[in-house]
This record gives sequence, C-alpha cells and structure tokens, in this order.
Amino acid sequence: MRIFTLAAVAALSLTAAACNKPAGEKAADAAGAAKAESAAANSAANTASTDAAAAAAAPTPAAADAAKGAAADASKSAGEHAAKAGEAAKDATKAAAKDTTSMSSTATKK
Repeated sequence: MRIFTLAAVAALSLTAAACNKPAGEKAADAAGAAKAESAAANSAANTASTDAAAAAAAPTPAAADAAKGAAADASKSAGEHAAKAGEAAKDATKAAAKDTTSMSSTATKK
C-alpha cells in the first residue's frame, strides 16, 4: 500500500511540474508549433497551386474537375494551417510577454 501511495505522489509531482513550465519554455513550444503550422500551410498552398495548374492543363473536363477539387481541398487545408499558425504565434507572444514580465519583476525584487 505504501508503494502505491508513493507512486501516486510521484505521479502528481510530475504532473504539477509539467503544468508549471516556465513561460520561456511555453513561448518556445508555441513558437515551434507556429513554425510547424506555417510550414504545413506553405506546403498545402504549393499543392493547391500545383493542382490548379493541373486543372488548367487538363485534357478533359472530368480531369479538370478532379484537379479543381484537389486544389480546393488543398486551399482549405492551407487556410486551416495558417489559422493554427496564427493562434500559435499569438500564444507564443503571450508566453514571451509573461516571461519578460516575470523576469523584470524578479530583477526588481533583487
């Protein structure tokens, strides 16, 4: 029974430590997420452009319709990733501001 109690306390301690990441680490994580989403948006936009060119050069209307559909899907995906990148960038900015605030308040206390 004592082992289970100690394991539970250890698990709760690890959870608390993970939740209390410094703002600088949170900012770095959010910036990394923004960068990844931005890259995904760029990739999807390139795919949309390629699919649109394929639609324009398609030999038949059916082939053009398929390429248009793919281009529309890729454009939608690019927009979604761009929105996620924007949200992650906002999160990174907020976390960086908190980090700067906590650093300046720590410096004034010393």
